[in-house]
Amino acid sequence: MYYIGYDIGSSSVKVALVEAATGKKVIVLNEPQNEMEILSLQPDWAEQDPEMWWQYICTATKRAIKEANIEASKIQGIGISYQMHGLVIVDKNGNSLRNAIIWCDSRAVEIGNKAYAEIGQEKCSEHLLNSPGNFTASKLKWVKENEPEIYNQVYKYMLPGDYIAYKLTGDITTTKNGLSEGMLWDYKENKVANWLLDYYGIDQSLTPNIVENFTNQGVLSEKASKESGLPVGVPVVYRAGDQPNNALALNVLNAGEVAATGGTSGVFYAVSEISSGKSTRVNNFVHVNYEEKTPRIGKLLNINGAGIQYRWLKNNMGNETYESMNQKASEIEVGSDGVVVIPFGNGAERMFNNKNIGTHFLNLNLNIHNNAHLFRASLEGIAFSFVYGMECLKDDNAKINVIRAGNDNLFRSEIFSNTVATLIGHEIEIYNTTGAVGAARAVGLTDGDFEKFGSGITTNDHVMTFLPLKNAAPYEKAYQKWKQELELILTNK
Repeated sequence: MYYIGYDIGSSSVKVALVEAATGKKVIVLNEPQNEMEILSLQPDWAEQDPEMWWQYICTATKRAIKEANIEASKIQGIGISYQMHGLVIVDKNGNSLRNAIIWCDSRAVEIGNKAYAEIGQEKCSEHLLNSPGNFTASKLKWVKENEPEIYNQVYKYMLPGDYIAYKLTGDITTTKNGLSEGMLWDYKENKVANWLLDYYGIDQSLTPNIVENFTNQGVLSEKASKESGLPVGVPVVYRAGDQPNNALALNVLNAGEVAATGGTSGVFYAVSEISSGKSTRVNNFVHVNYEEKTPRIGKLLNINGAGIQYRWLKNNMGNETYESMNQKASEIEVGSDGVVVIPFGNGAERMFNNKNIGTHFLNLNLNIHNNAHLFRASLEGIAFSFVYGMECLKDDNAKINVIRAGNDNLFRSEIFSNTVATLIGHEIEIYNTTGAVGAARAVGLTDGDFEKFGSGITTNDHVMTFLPLKNAAPYEKAYQKWKQELELILTNK
């Protein structure tokens, strides 16, 4: 018997099949083979057709069943991971009324800022644990203000994962963790933040019914069965945003555990039992195993300028590969002989209160430095930005016991991982898993046995552990120098 998991990203849709009894991966693949289109009709806008996600899910599902050579009738449950903070709106027939406004669209920034100023920090902190920000609620307000003819047809709003669950089951529902991603969950009252909807002038009836994770959230319809190749009646039992789901995939479920990702951007996602909600640099979300009696909050710190910095160097340094870059970097001493890279050239950074400070190459001496110094300084600069982000998390009362990361991108670099582990003073455990695999395995959590679930991840996926190096002094010296350069830039912005 098998479980199937989907991960709806902004670049592709990934699907995974795992054995129900063991959690062992059977197949993982993605559609399309190139990247999905993101429409940017104006600067800082980002949209996708939600029907496109569904079409790729159907294609990927049929491929997975065929290539794994399994019987579709043996698939017993569905889990969904999805890009966070997006907005999908549908009419009473369930048809999408416009393209989805996705996570990286920033058209609603000023709407959220105004709401935060007028509602007040105290109420937002106590009830939302966040500023309304540029999240789903603010995006819906933008539609109301700018596209009233569309808004007047809205039957329900959804997050991307809710839309896929609807396409599978025909039921329009959402979850607490989904609502929290949209800034629509009131932690203090443990219910929908209808007062924020009222402030925005949004009808409360537009909120879908709430379903609980790790329970039957609806079963596959005949229509969806014909389109996807899955058997009628298979239940959807789990859905979560990509970062909470990544944490679950890495067995990050308890206070003090941190999930890290190091792709184009970087993320620390720390699980906590409490949150001040007072730091505008850190976002707080309902974690996948949140319960009123045992609250689990996911504290998310995003770093836009991470792997994209190293990729830029690769693309602009001739015929270098990541392997050759890493090899050359390893031949340079810690601190890169004084070269400093400030790697924030991928837009505004929330941990700098939404300042856009750009990328900076500093202290280059044309007589002694070469591309190897740039490679080392770039890896160090990205690692230092992660350390700086960890300091922001600790300022927001996050407790750090262990860090777990996927075996991808930046964490494959010994320089990067050793630098982060040494400066933070914690082990970094590396696991070979993906969001789609995590979503598939989550289907088996209907029994609530999180301990057994975690031991399965340790057994199946652990690759290696980076330990803090004993001689931390050169790393500390280089980090302090980097931070001094950063503070000078921030002061002048």
